[in-house]
Amino acid sequence: MDTLDSLLTALSALRMNLLRSVLTTLGIIIGVAAVIIMISVGAGAQARMDEVIGSLGSNLLLIVPGTGTTDGVRLGTGTVPSLTEDDAEAIANEIDTVRISAPAVRGGAQLVMGNVNWGTMVFGITPEGLDAREWKIAEGRGLTDADVAASAKVALLGTTVVEQLCPGQSPVGMEIRIERVPFQVVGVLASKGQTPVGTDQDDAVFVPLTTAKKRLLGGQELGGKVVSLIVVKIHDWASVTETVRHVRSLLRQRHRLQSHDADDFSIRNLAEFLQARAQSARTMSALLAVVASVSLMVGGIGIMNIMLVSVTERTREIGLRMAVGAERTDILKQFLIESTALSVLGGIIGIMLGLAGATAIASLGKWPIVIKIESILLSFGFSAMVGVFFGFYPARKASLLNPIEALRYE
Repeated sequence: MDTLDSLLTALSALRMNLLRSVLTTLGIIIGVAAVIIMISVGAGAQARMDEVIGSLGSNLLLIVPGTGTTDGVRLGTGTVPSLTEDDAEAIANEIDTVRISAPAVRGGAQLVMGNVNWGTMVFGITPEGLDAREWKIAEGRGLTDADVAASAKVALLGTTVVEQLCPGQSPVGMEIRIERVPFQVVGVLASKGQTPVGTDQDDAVFVPLTTAKKRLLGGQELGGKVVSLIVVKIHDWASVTETVRHVRSLLRQRHRLQSHDADDFSIRNLAEFLQARAQSARTMSALLAVVASVSLMVGGIGIMNIMLVSVTERTREIGLRMAVGAERTDILKQFLIESTALSVLGGIIGIMLGLAGATAIASLGKWPIVIKIESILLSFGFSAMVGVFFGFYPARKASLLNPIEALRYE
């Protein structure tokens, strides 16, 4: 009996007990579908985290002022104006691993355009600040060194601000009032979306650093060369630990801090935080995939159970086949093909359900998914292996039956 005959015989036997065959493959179907859905959802979450990391700017450090104490009361981060433009320049000039060091100031402000107003955050930056954050210009132009040198009253708007002040229109060339100071809109920034904590990065206005300090956000706290934060972009992510150590040492030296003094600044490694969250998401996805794989094992046990029942039911048939010349290998192959066909058919149905389920999650739950061909091949291959592994014992048991005893079986 060749392989094709064995396959046709196996499919005929499965068709004769169609309902039992379908119920037997449920474990395989559910397992394969669950594996594909879990891997797709996990890959989608990873892609989303990579997108967020990219939107914040890769290889990025944020340096903010430290905390202060007044009458025994500890104030929040940023209450001590300890960072200056000179600190940013020193970081860029003295630390080789640093690509960009951009000072900035920030504060809340009310915007007015025509008869519409909107409250948002205003950032005073240098042109390098946009480069450090990898912020693209969607329309118009960016800020220039000439704008900073002349304290020009020009502004860049985020997409959320545009939607609130002049929806459906281009604001480039229009006048906007920030805290009653007129500014000309020279550009619109490309959308970056939300941060992992839900902050809208597009709800912001960017103006030249000198303009912000002199006309909008100045005063005692931001007088002179004092800044609210320093954005540092490094050349290579592998050197982030070394860069943090050098930046801390340099700033402590510049601020004349003694060895027993606490830092009067804070260095925030945003990408490291996000990558830790991404690693957690990958670990959780792997655990979910392992749990889903248990269904495949359960399905395999179900196949073994049904095949053992099938061997018992078809004992006389086996004896008759042997009596007319079938070899033990033919019997082994026939039952092994039956069990493999059950698992393979279950795998195919499971793949279709998995793809449908992943697509449904993406459309209904607004959850990002990434369907990888590797997950499909892995789950299908594993389902086929389950059929071979759990079907071997019943097939071997059938092939070892004594033909005489099998013909006498009632």
